[in-house]
Amino acid sequence: MPKTAKNSKAGLALNLGSSVLAIVRTVKQMRRAKGTQDKLTLVNTVAGLLPLITSALILLRRLRGRSAQPGH
Repeated sequence: MPKTAKNSKAGLALNLGSSVLAIVRTVKQMRRAKGTQDKLTLVNTVAGLLPLITSALILLRRLRGRSAQPGH
């Protein structure tokens, strides 16, 4: 079965990089909302940050699992 870009190590690393960029962008939004004392926007950005962090951690686990497998 041929490797797809989605399952390749490079593809996983690219997905992880984009997740990290999304997290950084969301943290900037959170800081901006905190500075303006807008609690509703702050809660919204925190709620949006949680799935991004979860996604990045899942991708990181998959990358680590691939590097631990012999032959990869």
